[in-house]
Amino acid sequence: MSLKERFIKIYANLPLSLRKEIIIVIDKEPLTWNAVYVEVFNNAVKSDRILKKLEELKII
Repeated sequence: MSLKERFIKIYANLPLSLRKEIIIVIDKEPLTWNAVYVEVFNNAVKSDRILKKLEELKII
């Protein structure tokens, strides 16, 4: 299972209220679950860095 698939699976099971919480800071920019989802879903430039960092932190 790819990092993207793992993230989307976890995101889908999150309660809506938790999706507004900050989970990671990239380039001094705090990102919520929702913001990360948008980045990952759209294959944005930062998405690979975000997914690798989330894996390092054992979030996904």
